[in-house]
Amino acid sequence: MTSRCRRLLAALSLLASAACAGPPIPHAPDIIDVTLATSAAHVRTAVIQVLTDGGYEVEQTDDQNLTTGYREEIRGPWDGLLGWRFGTGRSRVDALVTAADEQSTRLRLHVLYEGKDGLFTRWEESPTALPQSAENQLRLIKNALNIL
Repeated sequence: MTSRCRRLLAALSLLASAACAGPPIPHAPDIIDVTLATSAAHVRTAVIQVLTDGGYEVEQTDDQNLTTGYREEIRGPWDGLLGWRFGTGRSRVDALVTAADEQSTRLRLHVLYEGKDGLFTRWEESPTALPQSAENQLRLIKNALNIL
């Protein structure tokens, strides 16, 4: 291989790596706010059940606020290798359950999803993965409450 060919390959690889770098793409926060036709106690119980079944540890700070810690998305013996090579994501959920009246409840879900591209990069906000999205969490909560 000639030195000219090596310089050309080096320039192309530098150009390709620079093209991949750039500022993060802004996205809308994953928040959903709905009113459900059931009591606040039933909604709170369903939210705790769905989030616990989804792998989150739920903390109830008061009668209205529920929050979770981060849920690691990849679990297994090869976590370090997969995280280093392909990146990984994590999510957490904040829920606000407020009684509108005796038979209806206002539910506000906020899902924060963060990802990183490899082992040596920092966590950055990312678009929420579909299984952890607020819309999917709401669907699971409605299923638990038997609401269509």
